[in-house]
Amino acid sequence: MWRVYALLSALFAALTSILAKIGIEDVNSHLATALRTVVVLFMAWGMVLVTGTQDGITAISKKSWLFIILSGLATGASWLFYYRALQLGEASRVAPIDKLSVVLTMVLAFVFLGEAPTLKTVVGGLLIAAGTLVIAIG
Repeated sequence: MWRVYALLSALFAALTSILAKIGIEDVNSHLATALRTVVVLFMAWGMVLVTGTQDGITAISKKSWLFIILSGLATGASWLFYYRALQLGEASRVAPIDKLSVVLTMVLAFVFLGEAPTLKTVVGGLLIAAGTLVIAIG
């Protein structure tokens, strides 16, 4: 089932790029990011309320709070840079370079999470990196 969610994530990430590129024309990229974040905030809390999982907030450990907050800061920085890049560049070139995050995630997962690299993950990561390089240079 995780594969279905991952594919849906990819689909919506692609839509995000196209919709954002159209939407940020003549709009400051930081303002657009802030507005997008408000929409995401309402959507996320809507899902929490619809699924009735809001009671779980009291069970979150301090460690989890710390890493969720750090993840949120990283997300915010990513979005700010992504929207600025989209405003300045072509979506068909910005998005693939942004997806170099896949390779960086793999490397960080190997180093910090102790996930074992396999031949498939290494080859796949190298192919993604090579494709990103071709797009970045071209």
